[in-house]
Amino acid sequence: MTQLSFELPELDRKKTQAAVEAALEKYRIYKSITFEEKEASVTASPTERFHGPTNVTSDQTAAIAIYNVDTPAARRAYCERIERAVNQLPKRERILITERYLNTDCDFDYQVYNNAFDRPISESSYYKYKWKAFYKLALNLNIQVVKEQRGEKGTGKHPKS
Repeated sequence: MTQLSFELPELDRKKTQAAVEAALEKYRIYKSITFEEKEASVTASPTERFHGPTNVTSDQTAAIAIYNVDTPAARRAYCERIERAVNQLPKRERILITERYLNTDCDFDYQVYNNAFDRPISESSYYKYKWKAFYKLALNLNIQVVKEQRGEKGTGKHPKS
């Protein structure tokens, strides 16, 4: 009988943190900025256009309608995906991510580790929880950056000429 083994990947800490922070910043922007719908242009263009037939019909109104429906739906789906991933975190990690990255009024880590929890936690504990949360979010959102192992790219030998 063979036994399956599963090892968690070793992640590139800086690149993974940057990817998670970018995803959370995108969430924050989507939540705080309203979607501006496009409107069809009904004014004729004063410029003459000299070109031959392209055999392509364009439907400006349909393209705008699709954009006005699909873009907000994609933004909602993205925000829901982030919220589901954050809600799966343990309580302290969830509070940390929610207070620091999902709320629009918190810009500094020290505000979170001094005020967000039942009692203040140390800075080192805060960063441990933060990395654990980032690790789990990166895997859950599939935005992790795996650390390259030395020697993986090749054997180090030159190919024969």
